Amino acid sequence: MNGPHDLGGQMGFGGVHPEGEGAPLFHADWEARALALTLCAGALGRWTLDESRHARECLPPAVYYGSSYYEIWIRALEDLLRTHDLIAQADLTAGTAAVADAHPKRLTPEAVAPGLRRGAPTGRPLSAAPLFRPGDRVRARVMHPRGHTRLPRYVRGAVGVVEADHGGHVFPDTNAHGQGEAPQRLYTVVFEGRALWGADAEAWLTVSVDAWESYLERA
Repeated sequence: MNGPHDLGGQMGFGGVHPEGEGAPLFHADWEARALALTLCAGALGRWTLDESRHARECLPPAVYYGSSYYEIWIRALEDLLRTHDLIAQADLTAGTAAVADAHPKRLTPEAVAPGLRRGAPTGRPLSAAPLFRPGDRVRARVMHPRGHTRLPRYVRGAVGVVEADHGGHVFPDTNAHGQGEAPQRLYTVVFEGRALWGADAEAWLTVSVDAWESYLERA
């Protein structure tokens, strides 16, 4: 979807300024709690990583742009909890914790570190041969889906070169909407800056995008 999150190439939002090595992981105690709540709720297994990402993308632009990183996480988590009937709006409005028995899939403190190390691998086997190979020129399809997609708006219609074939991976466009993993081949495609933004782009600039096979066509 063309949501407020898809800002690549747009002007007026300022530069990206990494804080550098040694910067704090959290800038306030509530940010650490926001991460913990998101991990614990995700461990219940009621939604996928792609659905949680899509929930953040669906926040209204005024809310998205006016929220910090972890505020976006919490606002999206509230929507997920309501959607999956894990919390009522009255509970959120009250702002107090309800007393309940521990959920059978409760994430225990001891399971957090191993779970983070393990991650959620998305690689899946494929039987079909690749449509593209490193070195091939491809065009990113012009597409404007209403649902979740990982193809950035600013590369659509542009021509790039396949740099790497990463094999099969969960297809986020279906997985975000409960339609199954539907694995597809994933490629890294390199676009020259001037192919994306014209002569005003720096001559040395390139952008690498990980793109699923259905996002691409031969140029």
